[in-house]
Amino acid sequence: MEIRDTHCFACGKENPIGLKLDFSFQGGKYVAVKKLSRDYQGYDGIVHGGILTTMMDEAMAGYLNKELGQKAVTARLDVRYRKPAPVGEELTVTSWEESRKGNFVSMKATVALPDGTITTEAAGKMAIVEG
Repeated sequence: MEIRDTHCFACGKENPIGLKLDFSFQGGKYVAVKKLSRDYQGYDGIVHGGILTTMMDEAMAGYLNKELGQKAVTARLDVRYRKPAPVGEELTVTSWEESRKGNFVSMKATVALPDGTITTEAAGKMAIVEG
C-alpha cells in the first residue's frame, strides 16, 4: 500500500509549517524525537496541547499505516495532560499496540521529556479501513 504523505502536517517532509516527525520502529514501539520551537507554543514557553495530541495521534496511526501496512484512521482518542512540555527541549513521542478486536486496534502513546518524565499520554482506538 502506497501512502502519500509528503505534505502531512505531522510527518510530511515537504510541509513548510509541519512538524516533520521522523519515526522509527524500536523494540515493538514507534518512536520519534523532536525539539519544538516557539512556533508551536501555547502559553509562553509551553508546547500547545493540540500539537502534543497531534504528535501522539500521528504515532499511533503511523505505527499501523507505515510499519504494518494497514490503512488505519483514528476512531477515538483520549488524552491526559500530566505536565507542561517546554519548547526547545527534546520530546520523545512513543506509541504501541495494546490489543485488537475485529477491525479496531487499541493503541497507547506518550510524550516524554529527556529524563523520561511523561508529559502527555493517550489511549486511542484506530479503525482499520479497506481501500
